[in-house]
Amino acid sequence: MTASAHSPSIRKTMGRWALIATLLAVVVVMLGAWTRLVHAGLGCPDWPGCYGFLTVPGSADQIAIAEARFPEAPVDTAKGWPEMIHRYAAGTLGLIVFGLAMTAVRHRRAGIPVRLPLFTAGFIVLQAAFGMWTVTLKLWPQVVALHLLGGFTTLSLLTLLTLRLRTRPVSVADASERKLAGLRPWLFGGLALVVMQIALGAWTAANYAAVACSDLPTCHGEWWPEMDFQHGFDVTQQVGPNYLGGQLEATGRVAIHVSHRVGAVVVLGYWIVLLALMWRQARSAPLLLRATALVAAALAAQIALGLANVAFHLPLAVAVAHNAMGAGLLLTIIHLIWRLHHCRHYVLSSSSTLINREVAA
Repeated sequence: MTASAHSPSIRKTMGRWALIATLLAVVVVMLGAWTRLVHAGLGCPDWPGCYGFLTVPGSADQIAIAEARFPEAPVDTAKGWPEMIHRYAAGTLGLIVFGLAMTAVRHRRAGIPVRLPLFTAGFIVLQAAFGMWTVTLKLWPQVVALHLLGGFTTLSLLTLLTLRLRTRPVSVADASERKLAGLRPWLFGGLALVVMQIALGAWTAANYAAVACSDLPTCHGEWWPEMDFQHGFDVTQQVGPNYLGGQLEATGRVAIHVSHRVGAVVVLGYWIVLLALMWRQARSAPLLLRATALVAAALAAQIALGLANVAFHLPLAVAVAHNAMGAGLLLTIIHLIWRLHHCRHYVLSSSSTLINREVAA
């Protein structure tokens, strides 16, 4: 049997595993948020093990050995386990991604995408390095923020791979297609805004600035409180011996927090207008309407969770959900852009069978 004959089966199997990897990446992002929020980022002082063990030391003998190896870091199993669970999940994700990359290379002549799986596998290696540096550099905020952004990037790459392997074209009337095509640059602009807001969120988390303002809609009772942007956004800062709990002065953290709030308002306003335009123009394409509605739902949930974080003083469940929904918002936007891109591509193609029918993914 030829390679092309095997292609649908291979593509279906890879698509299934890419979806599993995407869902696991969401779990890894949530576990990373949980680890950070319970202050367990240094629960294990070494990497990739924990005090030189594959698991968190539990017996008296293991704890004695661990504390002899790392006398400056007494064993705290309540903080060691969140860190190791996060590492186990991330390691499992890495194995799946490498398996997808090897499968893609092996079946490259069967029309299976190769460059995206290989790039994702390479990025996983870089992300693992950031995970190591997060520990060895004692939660240096620049590294922590890049590690958080790397998690979102990995998730985005896996989402794109899943879409490439599992989705089919969408048809739409030519007139609607031309109007929708005009919104594509604005969608990419909205994506850029969300990415910048996620970066601000990562910097907020890395500098422990989420609770720098405890009231709404003002901050410490003022619309524009005292803020130190120079130190709050100093990416050359050096700290030691570690950054657990943060080292910035209050005014620096307030500057970061308020910037994140302002960014949220900008993102919300931009996307309200853009989603309204999308809804008007996508009436002839139910799948595009559904993708638009998903973005709207994710945006509303993310704003509500952000407000709840401040109103209820960063409860663990809400804070983890806020991180997860940030990923959800990013992925729904990628999904919407993907849908619109392929709608445009196939409407303009010469294949009448693709133009005249709509196939649900």
